Amino acid sequence: MPAPGRSRLSPFTPGFRGGARLGRAYFAAQAAAGALWWIGVFSSDAVRTATLGGLDAVAIAALDVPLFVAASALVAAGIRAALWVLVPWTAIVTAGMALYATVTGLAGWGGLLMLAALLGTAAAGFLVTAGWIPAARLVAGPLGFRLARPAAPRVQLGRTAGQIVVFWGLFLGVIPAAIVFVEGRWQLGLDAPLMVRLAGGVLLAAASALGLWAAFTMSTRGEGTPLPSAMPRRLVIAGPYRLVRNPMAVAGIAQGVAVGLLAGSWLVVLYALSGSVVWNYLVRPLEEADLAARFGAEFDAYRRAVACWVPRRHPLPASVSASR
Repeated sequence: MPAPGRSRLSPFTPGFRGGARLGRAYFAAQAAAGALWWIGVFSSDAVRTATLGGLDAVAIAALDVPLFVAASALVAAGIRAALWVLVPWTAIVTAGMALYATVTGLAGWGGLLMLAALLGTAAAGFLVTAGWIPAARLVAGPLGFRLARPAAPRVQLGRTAGQIVVFWGLFLGVIPAAIVFVEGRWQLGLDAPLMVRLAGGVLLAAASALGLWAAFTMSTRGEGTPLPSAMPRRLVIAGPYRLVRNPMAVAGIAQGVAVGLLAGSWLVVLYALSGSVVWNYLVRPLEEADLAARFGAEFDAYRRAVACWVPRRHPLPASVSASR
């Protein structure tokens, strides 16, 4: 049955109809793309060098065509047992290509394409076998939804500050730095004009200010923190929450894009934008279902009045939040 708070089913929702069909369509496209890639490898030196470096194309094709291209086609045809060949082979090739590209600095595009294929194969494999993607399991344990412990505003501010240090340091520092290293080592980088980097600095400052404003409002008005494992005890519709329902998410995605622009890294920008997809289709529905269950009609009215990502022409009046 549909998850609470969801008006329409999606591939992340139990009971999603057409999941197996969607998964088979992906594998059909993957088989076609794999076949076209091998044609490109044997007909273009540029494609072969960019994706295989100095590896023996004939030897790899002898294994990859039946174990990846043909196996994808078999899954697309409804033979799910082929997944037992396709998934391990895709994982092995991805790991091998990533190691080869990191050690030699060659075949970076091959490593990147195989990483995308592995993620797609895993997601489509769930669709084919289960009919949906059990993404909700990712927000469990330490990341599960729980109310913040009652505490004074200064204590909640302290908890929020700790979260900001950890999460901003990880998602805006450590992970982007690793991506930039891989991008350079795999020779995937593009030259970024100075204006792009300056724009990244301006965007980072603005997005960080929005994130701090939202975090302060959440801690002082909501009696909680932005982290799902310490959710606010009161519905917050003040400050930036009058403009959009999720200013922390808007700030976080914008910060990630800004870091990518500053670093001149298109892969970091892609990483940030991919995060917006994950958050919008995985975290947000679960979070809003929890808010709807706890605050009922009050949250439903708020959701109707305030947009999720882009502020509306007429934001929620300040008097509404003040009256609460």
